[in-house]
Amino acid sequence: MSVAKVIEINASSSKGVEDAVQHGLKKAAESVKNIKGAWVNEIKVVTRDDGTVTEWRVNMKVNFVVD
Repeated sequence: MSVAKVIEINASSSKGVEDAVQHGLKKAAESVKNIKGAWVNEIKVVTRDDGTVTEWRVNMKVNFVVD
């Protein structure tokens, strides 16, 4: 039998959503072991006055197995 836990994290990137997700998961993996997956709950963008996207932000729930 195994037990899983879910944590919620936020991450950002100037490159795009995928980069923000990867950055967030890599950072989480520095302190959390056995990450098995993630759900992206929200995607937000920061823009300039002309509507140009300057930053992508994601809110994720990360699933990992507890030892």
